Amino acid sequence: MKVVSKQTNSRMCFICGMDNPTGLRAQFYNMEDGSVVTPFQFREEHQSFPGRVHGGLVATMIDELGLRALWVKSESRMGVTMSLETKYRKPVPYGEPLYGRGVVMRESSKFAAIHAQILNAQGEVLAEGTTKYILLDAEQIAQGVDEHAQMCYLLEDEVRELPVG
Repeated sequence: MKVVSKQTNSRMCFICGMDNPTGLRAQFYNMEDGSVVTPFQFREEHQSFPGRVHGGLVATMIDELGLRALWVKSESRMGVTMSLETKYRKPVPYGEPLYGRGVVMRESSKFAAIHAQILNAQGEVLAEGTTKYILLDAEQIAQGVDEHAQMCYLLEDEVRELPVG
């Protein structure tokens, strides 16, 4: 599927923070179908049992994909997670290429529901979930924090297509 544009990365977020040494440093792409996609890999330090990623970290990526799906329309959109339902279909491995994909299912002026998936390189769904957000202004979420200073990295690259869709 074709990439339309790329989203910015933060400094310290566990999922997208480029300055976070323990994080994933995932980069997110807005796709032609209105979804968001990230190619990423969990690492050995993200495991629960050998060979498997901790379920809480899988849910963390599902949550991040929710907000990132809202950003497909505009990165100025902000929200806070109200609920997160994650279904674990197969063990999520570390050290292997994975893809996260999120798409807005429903939204109003105050709320949004997003469906997200984590897939392996063969396109099998390993985990999926629904995240519900209450939409708020950035100032309501983090008073006194300059979100532009936090979301400060736009890492240009040559990615124009991703094998998800």
